[in-house]
Amino acid sequence: MVHTVSYAFRNDDTSIMTLDSIGWQIVSSKEYRCPSDDRPDPGHVVFQYTLNGQGYLDIKNQTIPLPKGHALLVKISGEHCYYYKHENNEPWEFIWINIRGDEASRIWDMIHDNEGHVILRNADSPLIQELWQIIHLIHQENVTDKYRLSMQVYRWLLILVQTSRDAERDIGALSITTIEKCKKFIRENYASPLTLDLLASHCDINKHYLCRLFQKSEKTSPLAYLKDRRIEVAIRLLRTTELPISQIGQQCGFESPSYFGKVFRQYMSMSPKEYRMNKLEFPYEAIYYE
Repeated sequence: MVHTVSYAFRNDDTSIMTLDSIGWQIVSSKEYRCPSDDRPDPGHVVFQYTLNGQGYLDIKNQTIPLPKGHALLVKISGEHCYYYKHENNEPWEFIWINIRGDEASRIWDMIHDNEGHVILRNADSPLIQELWQIIHLIHQENVTDKYRLSMQVYRWLLILVQTSRDAERDIGALSITTIEKCKKFIRENYASPLTLDLLASHCDINKHYLCRLFQKSEKTSPLAYLKDRRIEVAIRLLRTTELPISQIGQQCGFESPSYFGKVFRQYMSMSPKEYRMNKLEFPYEAIYYE
């Protein structure tokens, strides 16, 4: 079952950036799939923002969830597929805009470099409100003139660029929640073989964007943060237990005793055994790297 409010515009004018389609949709059928290789609009760009529920984006051998507050940005010419999973308990509600023109493609590249294929925005943000305004102009005021609509699209794109640059400088509440979710997962699962893909999947976010958020907020990367937590635990166990060093390394998530020793030396300038045996002037039971 699909509920739709959508508008499409067809013209041959390639001299300006133009609106191809725009709309609001609620999807509850697994038949909703949008693969890039099965579309009649190559060269276009698509922005699709989740209002409620969740969709998914497959791109570059990665599946990225699209929960509330997340938007995908894709070029139709690139290999990808966005879709709804029928096992979801809640329909996927979203608004979208499809734009054609070289300038839109250039801006998509810029946003992707800043934030990745999936971005975070609040529903009351200027970007989303401006999108609703374009829908309102078409639906309520019957605006169909391509030049006026193109002017509105340019305005919306400028807001997209501005908010993306603001996102580079500012960590919003939604981003902070994502970072804290990642940090909590690391603290609770440091002994497991965690990867950047796994951390990103847990946080429902693109791994490249997760790294950028982490760098802005924590001045480090997610995997460096993980390594810090593992060494903290290892130091405590070396000082407060008689566990074999190999077992301590394993319990802290290091894949081998040799790798544990290598990383430990990078932090402490000595091996785990030397640290355990060394009579330090100030024998800390724990050292924290946050």
